[in-house]
Amino acid sequence: MTAAKAFFDARELLLRHRTDYERAYREFAWPVLNEFNWALDYFDVIARGNDNPALWIVDDPAHDGLRVSYAQMSERSARMANFLRGVGVKRGDRVLLMLPNRVELWDVMLAAMKLGAIVLPATTQLSADDVRDRVQIGGANFVVVDSAELSKFDSLDVPLTRLCVGAPRDGWIDLAAAYEASPHFTPEGVTRATDPLLLYFTSGTTSKPKLVEHTHQSYPVGHLSTMYWIGLQPNDIHWNISSPGWAKHAWSCFFAPWNAQACVFVFNFARFVPKDTLDVLVRFNVTTLCAPPTVWRMLVQEHLADYPVKLREIVGAGEPLNPEIIERVKHAWGITIRDGFGQTETTCQIGNPPGQAVVAGSMGRPLPGYRIELLDADDQPVSEGEIALPLGPEGKGRPLGLMTGYANNAKATAEAMRNGFYRTSDVALRRDDGYYVYVGRADDVFKSSDYRLSPFELESVLIEHEAIGEAAVVPSPDTLRLSVPKAFVTVRQGYEAGPELARAVFAFSREKLAPYKRIRRLQFSELPKTISGKIRRVELRRREMERQAEPARLPHEYWEEDFPDLR
Repeated sequence: MTAAKAFFDARELLLRHRTDYERAYREFAWPVLNEFNWALDYFDVIARGNDNPALWIVDDPAHDGLRVSYAQMSERSARMANFLRGVGVKRGDRVLLMLPNRVELWDVMLAAMKLGAIVLPATTQLSADDVRDRVQIGGANFVVVDSAELSKFDSLDVPLTRLCVGAPRDGWIDLAAAYEASPHFTPEGVTRATDPLLLYFTSGTTSKPKLVEHTHQSYPVGHLSTMYWIGLQPNDIHWNISSPGWAKHAWSCFFAPWNAQACVFVFNFARFVPKDTLDVLVRFNVTTLCAPPTVWRMLVQEHLADYPVKLREIVGAGEPLNPEIIERVKHAWGITIRDGFGQTETTCQIGNPPGQAVVAGSMGRPLPGYRIELLDADDQPVSEGEIALPLGPEGKGRPLGLMTGYANNAKATAEAMRNGFYRTSDVALRRDDGYYVYVGRADDVFKSSDYRLSPFELESVLIEHEAIGEAAVVPSPDTLRLSVPKAFVTVRQGYEAGPELARAVFAFSREKLAPYKRIRRLQFSELPKTISGKIRRVELRRREMERQAEPARLPHEYWEEDFPDLR
């Protein structure tokens, strides 16, 4: 059996049993690959004579935008590959790709894959200092950059071939010339499935970003699990609200939808406006939607029932979804947001696939191709512990969707992949029915009065309060209890932060939470986030650990004992 046929067979099995989880999980096996290039052996094959839309980019919802077929994408990327080869890009070269959601991003991704080059995706939100770090740590030889971001590279004094997209500039090669290159591409040699393809920087919620290495099989083929979780079907119009430069963009704006032969839909907005997003969902008949919890928390502040969406599947990933958000969406649209769990280091590991019962508060069950263990600090199996993936040869334990390791960081790789397991640093609880409940990052779980508390659990309760938009819970030092739960919260539009609201939130906490879990301190504050939008609890925790005895209260901070009438 050829590698391409093995991939096609694995794909077909998951599509055929899209709603039969037990059978899909039992029968699916990762394809055994030797030489495999997803862009050449899969994408170009399905693209032949295929006029179905592969990519649909809308900048102005009053117009239809740009639609590109599978056949056109195949030709465009062949021209791009020939052009990049002409400027010196060869197998193993590292290309920093810093583009917004424009068609050239997809062209370069496919072209680099065809050439055997390694792509380092980077968000346009990076500062000049960030760019310097990314180029130096990532060892980039080439950069492909949007013309609006070129100034961030001015101070770089390293040998680079610089290519720009948009308005031309001296010293930069204009990528527009790529589309004059030959549409006939011939690869130079074969691609091994284990050859490196992508280098992603982690988002850095609890530590400095690390460089994650993925191969020609770990993400292109590994995202069969993500395709299955989302429930994608051929000809779906799939919108994943995600910024380029992050792994989630590759998850659901590239590999998962194209594995299903769906259409990747993008709406480019200057500023996220919930009403505009809902209008776009309706106008363009989007059938499947993936959005991070931050987006869902904003969407539910609108009257969702006023928008007659055509959605069949909706999912959330990036952070756990709070049950309150899921219930509000279901009440309005009759559709359940299905949670999923994965990392930059992996594809989707755990999720709620279509057609399965969704347990409130659970992130689902292991997806086809993944075996999950929960381990304690001594690597012993437990019902609540760190999520871990057994290692071993691919197909015999090690999931194909797992990274090879952290590039240039053998120590971090050894720490994550020790004693026969890949340790995720995420903690979960396994219910008796096999469903997993997210507890939190290993570094986020803390003790109060010898009770172990999950920030995520407390935050999920807090945002049930009508005035709370977002919440982050961290330990705050306490002489009696070692630490107590403190909540940093943002307030929804129409409510005013102050002592009256603080008192109401404390009362709500007392009503909803067991005494040992109650919120004891509260601060109205903006929440620090990574540039990918994840809340940085680590920064809030550090603030609390470093706070001085004076002043007793920080600005906009309240303690439960400030309200003696609650007792």
